[in-house]
Amino acid sequence: MNNEDMNTPMSPEPAGFSSWLSTWMEAVTKPNEQTYVKIASSPNAKTSTAFLWVFIGSLLNFFIVSLMQGAIMGRMMQSYGVEGFSNRGMGFGIITVICGAPIGALISVLFFAMFTGVVQWVAKMFGGTGTFEQLAYVFAAISVPFSLISSVFTLLGAIPYVGACFGFLGFAAAIYVIVLELMAVKGVNGFGWGQAAGSLFLPGIVIFCCLAAVIAGSLSVLAPSIRDAFNQINQGLVP
Repeated sequence: MNNEDMNTPMSPEPAGFSSWLSTWMEAVTKPNEQTYVKIASSPNAKTSTAFLWVFIGSLLNFFIVSLMQGAIMGRMMQSYGVEGFSNRGMGFGIITVICGAPIGALISVLFFAMFTGVVQWVAKMFGGTGTFEQLAYVFAAISVPFSLISSVFTLLGAIPYVGACFGFLGFAAAIYVIVLELMAVKGVNGFGWGQAAGSLFLPGIVIFCCLAAVIAGSLSVLAPSIRDAFNQINQGLVP
């Protein structure tokens, strides 16, 4: 299916949460290029909707993870004999959600927009015919359900003895999402697998190399200070 098919007028689709669920389910349960071409060409495919989805998914994820961390911290403190920490830990988790979760969700939207923009920019260099709006909408339809599923896996991962199984399922789901995003880039931009892989993975490789260079440079600058600090600690331990 080429770009002309993507630009073909389509009948209006129902809006609302039911439409969102339908789009998310289609994005994650029908893994093929035609699915993502259809989603990208939908009249509802708007950047504002994609950003709203990512914000809501991130907000729910932060909410669940923060509360769970507060509960786990409370149990840990109780096991060390610190009484009354459980309620304080839960209260701290709720405060963290109220104050920090919206900020974290906004940051997630920002990084999502940056990542999608770089991927689509590289795709254009490879001759892609899609747009940022189309790719953002499809990426959001894939990533938001995964974000919600990850929250559930995080909760289940706290169950003793079986938590590792849910951790493995979370890793498998992450690989699945990468495969779906690769199909999405290929379908939205109407080119081959090689160009799709380059568009999706090259930005990550470049970012990783830049971060590695920054970390290595920082460590080389801080190495003398770290060495002096360890020497002072060792001298202080010597009787």
